[in-house]
Amino acid sequence: MTPDFAPLFRTAIGFDRLARMLDAASEAASAPSYPPYNIEKTGEDSYRLTMAVAGFAPSDLDLTVQDNTLVVSGRVNGEQAKREILYRGIAGRAFERRFVLADHLVVEGADLQNGLLHVALKRVVPEALKPRKITIGSASAAPQLAANDPAVSEKAA
Repeated sequence: MTPDFAPLFRTAIGFDRLARMLDAASEAASAPSYPPYNIEKTGEDSYRLTMAVAGFAPSDLDLTVQDNTLVVSGRVNGEQAKREILYRGIAGRAFERRFVLADHLVVEGADLQNGLLHVALKRVVPEALKPRKITIGSASAAPQLAANDPAVSEKAA
């Protein structure tokens, strides 16, 4: 049973992204598990997504990022259909996997080695959102700081 979050959002304004993330999470739980994948933390702000995509060439795979969602899809070209396969143990079917990315998470690159697709991700927080030290001056310097520093004048307002 999928929980219905609609009552929570009837009185909330501006939480559309949260609603989409909850819907995506509930859909992901019921989505097929092909192809298998791992998500690993490789550093304080870096991650690696590894997908088992045996039988796919780099040209058969497509990675796109839109609205904080990484979409990995694979389509096998028609040349493989000409072969007569006596037993199929390697799936090789078309797929599409979606991964919701946290804010400020960017895809650094992708690499295909030995049937494994590795996607490198890194959190890049913009300078404006990083914590910064505010120096405390004397009372005579305060009006001058507020006039010259827009961040200080915003906090004062």
